[in-house]
Amino acid sequence: MPSIALLTAGNLMSDAPDRRSDAHLFDIQLDALRQGFAGEGFDLRPASWSDPDRDWREFTAVLIACAWDYQDRHEAFLSALERIRGLGPLVLNEPDTVRWNIRKTYLRELEQKGVAVIPTLWPDASAGEDIARAMDAFEVDEVVLKRQVGGGARGQARYHRSALPAEGPVLDRPGMIQPFVPAILSEGEYSFLFVDGVFSHALIKRPRAGDYRIQEAYGGVCEGLDPAPADQAAAKAVLDAAGRRPLYARVDMVRAADGGLMLMELEVIEPYLFPLQGPGLGPMLARALARRLA
Repeated sequence: MPSIALLTAGNLMSDAPDRRSDAHLFDIQLDALRQGFAGEGFDLRPASWSDPDRDWREFTAVLIACAWDYQDRHEAFLSALERIRGLGPLVLNEPDTVRWNIRKTYLRELEQKGVAVIPTLWPDASAGEDIARAMDAFEVDEVVLKRQVGGGARGQARYHRSALPAEGPVLDRPGMIQPFVPAILSEGEYSFLFVDGVFSHALIKRPRAGDYRIQEAYGGVCEGLDPAPADQAAAKAVLDAAGRRPLYARVDMVRAADGGLMLMELEVIEPYLFPLQGPGLGPMLARALARRLA
């Protein structure tokens, strides 16, 4: 039975003394994928990407989908992927695609290809004066500051013109500033899941009252949905514009003032795949992997 590694953060492993508070989501995803993979004769096992003692040659393939701690050590993470690939396993998504996706400046490339994205400024060293400048540039009173390499809303800050930060540094790394999109509060954020370019399922994620972040860690909730054909087509167009063939992908979008969807992120590194909202995900992913290995 071929062994497949599900690449993880060290603190997601079941025996980790500092196991993350969101590890239950990892358990849900692991169980769903394990069941689906068993149907294709695959033995799926979690493995920490930063484990110095792991012999990666025991695996036929390595799936990156649960490496949720790469953001603060992304160069070490990329080096680890190259090292694993050099030992023989098929690494998915491909390290070249991961490197392209790891810094959110890929949004500029997609915008040039016609994808509707949220307007963004890209300060290398974000300072208080950049916040005010962004509000003027976007003609808005609220903006959100994010990390260029990041996830899970870590390090994010929402600013209003009535409470601007003082001059000087406000982020210790390259950032991105976007206008706050009101539809996050009124409608939510859409996620569209694809396996090998084929639509799997979709959901809507909403923040708790008084917040704008849609992640469960901040009280956000989600539910599955049957997306409108135009919305599903907009998500598929993002994948087509990327010009890559990821084994798995999550397209996160939000409604613009004109009624269309704008891209927030194309997640092809370590997206949570929401298997409870897509019960067919495990078998679908296993079949797609089997085709890659054939």
